[in-house]
Amino acid sequence: MYGTIAEESWFDDDITPAMFKEELFAGSGPITIWINSPGGDCIAASQIYTMLMDYKNDVTVKIDGIAASAASVVAMAGTKVLMAPTAMMMIHNPATMAFGDHADMEKAIDMLSEVKESIINAYEIKTSLPRKQLAKMMDDTTWMNAKKAMELGFADDILTDNKLNSEPIIEGYEFSASAVERTLINKITNTASHKPIENKPQGRSVDELKASLYKKLL
Repeated sequence: MYGTIAEESWFDDDITPAMFKEELFAGSGPITIWINSPGGDCIAASQIYTMLMDYKNDVTVKIDGIAASAASVVAMAGTKVLMAPTAMMMIHNPATMAFGDHADMEKAIDMLSEVKESIINAYEIKTSLPRKQLAKMMDDTTWMNAKKAMELGFADDILTDNKLNSEPIIEGYEFSASAVERTLINKITNTASHKPIENKPQGRSVDELKASLYKKLL
């Protein structure tokens, strides 16, 4: 699965449920699915997830690049989920576009809430983490490396090089995009609220920097 998950194919790298189903049932026996996808349509991802959950044989998922958004949902259907040492997984809240009055907006919000709950179902089945914790991770747009994904139950193991005799040493890493944004905003707000210390060099103004750069270009 190298590309965007979509209901219909618009580009060469789109993965649709119909395309996936045709290839999935073209053979039989245990299968391995390689994933490098930014995600896409959550309904299409749900269809693919369901196909894999209903598949009669073992499904090994190998994430060699990224399994983000809807692609992370598909990954949860793996009997075993493996991640490359350099791979990443990202989970976040579902999003949509809506148009209309306040009633239409309220319907859109209700729909997104239900979609989020359905996505949490897939994460909960795989990880056994509390739903509140999973919901908070989605709120924060959480990025995980392979080790952190293993620690939290999203992955079962790390892909290793059979030519090497030692296991890769990887530190667990979890990155919350929302937390970083809040920290940056707070830092800028706090800096702006403090008056500059007297007699302390304040650096050059924007106009001075522009003038200096202009001279260097001449």
